Amino acid sequence: MAGRRIWVAGHRGMVGSGIARNLVAQGATVLTLGREELDLRRQAAVEAAMQDLRPDAVVIAAAKVGGIHANDTYPADFIYDNLMIEANLIHAAHLAGVRRLLFLGSSCIYPKEAPQPIREDALLTGPLEPTNEWYAVAKIAGIKLCQAYRRQHGRDYIAAMPCNLYGPGDNFHPENSHVIPALLRRFHAAAQSGAEEVACWGSGRPRREFLHVDDLAEACALLLRRYSGHDHVNVGTGTDITIRELSETVAALTGFRGRIAWDASKPDGTMLKRMDTTRITAMGWAPRIPLRDGLAQAYDWYLVHAAG
Repeated sequence: MAGRRIWVAGHRGMVGSGIARNLVAQGATVLTLGREELDLRRQAAVEAAMQDLRPDAVVIAAAKVGGIHANDTYPADFIYDNLMIEANLIHAAHLAGVRRLLFLGSSCIYPKEAPQPIREDALLTGPLEPTNEWYAVAKIAGIKLCQAYRRQHGRDYIAAMPCNLYGPGDNFHPENSHVIPALLRRFHAAAQSGAEEVACWGSGRPRREFLHVDDLAEACALLLRRYSGHDHVNVGTGTDITIRELSETVAALTGFRGRIAWDASKPDGTMLKRMDTTRITAMGWAPRIPLRDGLAQAYDWYLVHAAG
């Protein structure tokens, strides 16, 4: 990576900031533009920025993201914003002659009932989970854009599909966050107030796979160095945990000693979603941060930066 100029789109988000830190540590020059400088949904503006920056590579970590509630409440925003961001960046990179591009998606691209662990070739083999299909459709389109520009124009554009991510810089919005920051915020508030009960959505039975953002950043750097292929690549831990177990771990971490009440009237989402990581582990990558340690790190960041 030393000496390469890499535009990390979405550098202020949890994922983009983690990737940027990793690339800088490896000697790359990271190029960034904030939202106040560039609206990635505007095609002409993105094309002009790409021509001006002329990066050696682009990492697309920019996206509109959120949990079940956010996806269900803002379906138009989730599909439109994500389609525009990825299409503008990929096409602009092609027009500017950018040789390498890495697009980041999500494990929600896979069918709701995909066989476990989920292999890359499970894509488009069945219906999506309805609670996040808008986001998933946009991310599938991003994969296909990379493949199309590779096929038609010979561009070395690749895609990686991480599992559920967490870590420093996460979004702790009370309504639009993912499960780990939502639980950290909720249990912290309950512990501080001395509440006797915390309500959690669903049954607690769904199993999820969680990867620390710093481990993802290592995987992305590896893919940029070593991978050139048509197919997208899963990035995950290969292990999962029930939402109930996760909630109990977060409760203990935050010092909450009350009851956890499960609201079965709320959706569970996909019951099982663990990815097959054979392809990337064969390249020599493996996650380093255990979930308990990573949760403690994320909680420490929340206490300093986001706790109210």
